[in-house]
Amino acid sequence: MVSSPRAPHMMFAPVFVPLFVQLAVDPAAVLAAYRVGDGPMNSITPLNPYFALVVGFAQKYDRKAGVGTVIALMLPYVLWMSALRTLLFVAWYLLGLPWGV
Repeated sequence: MVSSPRAPHMMFAPVFVPLFVQLAVDPAAVLAAYRVGDGPMNSITPLNPYFALVVGFAQKYDRKAGVGTVIALMLPYVLWMSALRTLLFVAWYLLGLPWGV
């Protein structure tokens, strides 16, 4: 279990960045793609350290609320955030804008 938001990035970067550099993919694009996929899912994963707090707040207003209730309520937001971030990533790539400074 990895609780820090930067820890998975620090574990995966030494593997994926060199792999995609060999495939002629910009390292900043690899990290941007990872963050596009990882960011929205952090709000509904039970491994998020704040997820229990969110469930607690939900139970304050609805005693029957649980993990499934919170995930079901957050799922539409996750889908929209995923779609918008993916569109932004693709637009950034197609416009040829620089990935980082």
